[in-house]
Parts: sequence; structure tokens; C-alpha cells
Amino acid sequence: MSLSALSRSIEGSVAVITGAGSGMGAATAKLFAAQGARVAAIDLEAERLQSVIDEISAAGALARGWPLDLAESQAIEPTVHEIAAEMAGIDILINNAGISMPAALDSQDYEAAWAQSFDVLLTAQMRMIRAALPYLRRAEHPRIINIASTEGLGATKFGSPYTAAKHGVIGLTRSLSVELGAEGITVNCICPGPINTGMTAQIPEDQKAIYARRRVALKRYGEPEEVAHATLNLALPAAGYMTGVALPVDGGLTIKNA
Repeated sequence: MSLSALSRSIEGSVAVITGAGSGMGAATAKLFAAQGARVAAIDLEAERLQSVIDEISAAGALARGWPLDLAESQAIEPTVHEIAAEMAGIDILINNAGISMPAALDSQDYEAAWAQSFDVLLTAQMRMIRAALPYLRRAEHPRIINIASTEGLGATKFGSPYTAAKHGVIGLTRSLSVELGAEGITVNCICPGPINTGMTAQIPEDQKAIYARRRVALKRYGEPEEVAHATLNLALPAAGYMTGVALPVDGGLTIKNA
């Protein structure tokens, strides 16, 4: 049996990654750079972003950083154009930046949490895609990968702003996969489950262990690098017939009944 020459290399590709200063975004930036991609890393916090860039550079890989508040809508398009100019195009866009603002429906700060959650988790993804689209259309293997959540496949109480936004990410992904499919642009999303990141750092370790034993088939929280590898798989040139997918990376959480 012979296989075709579909590539499993992203070497030389330009990958734009938001939320790249920590957690899954940082792991993705490091992994993609190690695989030979030229990484354009975006994050709200310049200091932690520079730390990631320094680590990548020390390993002999190529990465540049762009501090950016994705809630500032007018700043997104100029930043993307600057990235494309300096990096000679865009091949892969990974919308990873996230926040978590739990709020009860009847709380005073609910609408503020709702607005900010949608600004960062959903609207910013749309704006990044719109800004990057002209460059993706010129790429040989254009890829858009949106980071959603298992909250986009289910729900947790007091998290409706986050949950609704993540459902929206999956809807945006599916709709754009149909809209852009004829152009060969794939649009997929990753749905991480319980992962050891800054968002979950405030949960006591004993509570994490109890939750994982009860809810997760693999009986543990995942690591950011495990999500990064799933993202890499969707970015490969060989993944060109995979689009509109919402891929859980959750240790079996969404499939476990008891």
C-alpha cells in the first residue's frame, strides 16, 4: 500500500496565535515554533508575552510578539496587517485568547461580564478572522483554528456569559467552514476540557482531583501542551479535508455518563 505525499510539516508557515503569553496559547506558540513555523504571538500582557518570545528565540526558533487588547476592536485590523507585512503573509490563524468571568444571572455585574466575555471570546475571533482573511486567501494551506471549550458543548451554572460565547465560537466555526470551504480554507475548533492553566489555577488541587476522578475518563486534568498538539494536527497541510469540526480535548469528559 502506498500513501500520497500529504505533508505533516508546518515548517515555514506563518502562524498567528492570540493569547500566546500563557497557558494553552504559550504551549501552542512554543510547539509551532519548534515545528518550524514562524510565530506571530499576540497577548494582552507585554511582559509575559516577551517571556514566551525569549524562550522560543533561545531555542533557535522564530517568533515575534505583538501586545494587543483584543477588546479594542479598532486595534485588531492594523495589528494583523502589520503582522502580515513583517512576516510575509499569514498561513494559520489560531484564536486562543480567553477570559473567564463567572456571574449569576441576577448579579449586578452580569451584563458587564456578558459584554466582556463576548468581546474577547467571540467577537474578537470574528474580527481576527476578517482581518486575516485576505492573507489566508493567498496561503497554500490556509487554516483557521478557534479555541472553544467543552462549555460550548454543555453548560455549568453561573457561567452563562462564558458558555454562551463558547457556543457561539462553535457556531461561528461551523458557519465559516461552509462559507470558506470552496476557497480551500479550513475552519475548525478545539474544545478543551479541564486543563491546568491560569484559569484553573485557583481551584484547590484536592478539588481538581475529585472532579477528575468523577467526571473525566482519564481521571486527571490535561496539560496545555496536549491541547497544543491537537491544534497542530488541525493545522497540518495533510488535514485539508477536515473542516467544521468541534474537537473535544477533554480526557473523555463529554462522553462519560457516570
